[in-house]
This record gives sequence, structure tokens and C-alpha cells, in this order.
Amino acid sequence: MGKVSDLREIRIGIIGLGGMAGEHVKHLEKLEAVRVSAVCDTNAESVERFARKLGIELEHCHRDYVSLVADPDVDAVLSITPNDVHYRILECCLQFRKPFMTEKPFTRTYEEALDLYRQHLSDPGVPGMVGFSYRYVPSFRYARDLIRSGAIGTVRSVFVQYLQSWGVPMFGTPMNWRYERAITGTGALADLGSHMVDAARFIIGEFREVAAHLNTFISRRPDPRSGGEGTVDVDDFAGFLALLDGGVSGVFQTSRNAYGSGNQLELTIHGDLGTIKVGCEKPEELVWIRRQTESDNPSSSVTEARRVPASYELSQMQDFVDMLRGRVREELPSLVDGYENQKVLEAIIRAAEERRTVSLADISSPIAASEGAG
Repeated sequence: MGKVSDLREIRIGIIGLGGMAGEHVKHLEKLEAVRVSAVCDTNAESVERFARKLGIELEHCHRDYVSLVADPDVDAVLSITPNDVHYRILECCLQFRKPFMTEKPFTRTYEEALDLYRQHLSDPGVPGMVGFSYRYVPSFRYARDLIRSGAIGTVRSVFVQYLQSWGVPMFGTPMNWRYERAITGTGALADLGSHMVDAARFIIGEFREVAAHLNTFISRRPDPRSGGEGTVDVDDFAGFLALLDGGVSGVFQTSRNAYGSGNQLELTIHGDLGTIKVGCEKPEELVWIRRQTESDNPSSSVTEARRVPASYELSQMQDFVDMLRGRVREELPSLVDGYENQKVLEAIIRAAEERRTVSLADISSPIAASEGAG
């Protein structure tokens, strides 16, 4: 299909009408010449509610994703579903040549990501975007530019953590799809760790090798479906060490069982000339630790909480729509970024399971895999 002309309205079809769908719709409604033209969900009540709210005709209300992707009144697809259907929906979008944005992680498994990337290599003309939303935190974007400009000199190390608290036992969180490997792939690693990996790739560079530890704290949770208990077979905690481009050392931790944490994604980047700290809970602020002047004693540092310039503000939905109109920014999280992210997650899983350091070079490349298949 290619890009959508600037001269006409862009019609978006949404697959998956859970809580995040409403948030995305709010942002889409702020954009010019953009309309949600079709919706899809397995839950008929959700479809009816969204259709009524958005004024969508019955013929564009779908119960299966194939019919929405094939809908001639849909120019592009916004997929907001559990992880186990990402692959099938994106494959369908590629087959129908419909541009898309999908939630992270890119797929449930590395094998699925590899297959989609091979399809993309054979027909790269379908624009695609992965929902790594923290690329749109102004302070993250500002930090990236400061680091690239040499503001803190040679980067030596990065510490990243993403902590939430809803899995702590006192909250009584029941079984849901995020605790089932068959649906989600991994637990905190896929849910939150994929954002940590993308933030590091976005701000620092590519991963070269990893060593990792995964742990399940709460193995049994109440299951509303059975009235009994269900077995949690994914990680509650993921910690890993990494070597990134330029010899940068990285320390990462994520957990949904960190009491007192809200939505706490934070990065601290150490360089020879200073340190930068950013966090998603203070999106407009960047902390810069440095010498006042080059002649100052290195032990006499100043800590500056800097307001991020307004020029770093960009909404995720605006970037998506701009992509559809042919304006693709260099920092847009593409299908390729989704694949590379899943590749790092695969290396982390193998490192934890095999209790060894895993090189990203050991993970199959799509070109080599395609040649081997031939």
C-alpha cells in the first residue's frame, strides 16, 4: 500500500479494545485528518461500545482481525492485543500490505520475530511501527542528543531499572494473561524489560552480549476462571548485565513486585565528563551532573535539574501518522527495532537458562536463516 497521501483523511482500524485502546484513541482524536474507521475485538460488548462512541457503522465492526485488516475502509492498523496474537496480526498486515503499529513486545517468541523480519526483507515496502512509547519521553530524547553531542564525553556505563508494584502479594493480583507463558512469552522481561532494552538501544547503542538471571517470586495466584489457584510460569524479576556498543557496560533490573514503585523507568548514564539521569515519571526534567567549568576541580561537581526544551515533545500517535504520510523520522521504532529488541530478549532468556554469557552474534540473523532455509 505504501504511504497515505497528505491530501485525504487517514482511516485507522483498531484491533484490541482494552484499556490502552481508549488512551490511543484520545491521542488520535487530537490529530488532523485522522479517523478511527473500524474496530475489532473478540468481545462483542467492547466492539459495540467503541462503535457507538466513535460513530462507526456496523459493517466496520469486526470480531476477527483478518476481516478488519482486509476492510477497504482501513488505511492502517493499530494492534493493541496480548502478545500471543502479535505475530498473526502483523503477518496478516504484511500480506495485505497494510501499514501498522503494534504494541510491544514485537512478538511472543524470537522465532516469530525472525519469521516476520524475513517476510519484511522480502517485501520492505510496508511501513511498520512498534509501540516503544518511551522513545517519546522528552527527557529521553534530550538525553540522546546530549550524549551524541559529547556533553558527557565517552560513555562508560548505564544503569537502567523499570519497577512496578502491582504484583506484590498484598495487592492480591489474580492470574491474568501476563502470568501465562503460552500467551505472554516471558513475564516482567517482556512486559517491562523490552522497554528497558529499547531505551538503552535508543540512547546508547546496540547490545553485544548479556548475562542474566530470571526469578519467579509468586508461583501460585488466585484464578478467577477456575475459582482455585493458577500456576505462574513466567518471571517476576529479570536482572541482566550487558555489553553495548563502544564497550559500554550496562546493569538492568525490572520487577512488577517492587513495593512503593509506580511506573518507574529510570536511566543513569555515566561518561568521562559527567552523568545524566532521566526517568519517565519526570518526563520534562533531565538531571546533569558535571563540572561547572573545565578548569574546576573534578571533585567539585554541580547537579543541574534541567528543563527539557519544548522541541523534544512528540506524541507517539503523531509519529505513527507522520509515518503513514511518508515522513519517517530516524528515531521511529520500526519493525527492524522490534526484531532487534526480541533478539536481545532471546539472548537474555538463553543466558539465564544456560547460566552463561550469550553473544548477540550467536543469535541467528534473518539473512543467514533465509539462506539456510534455501
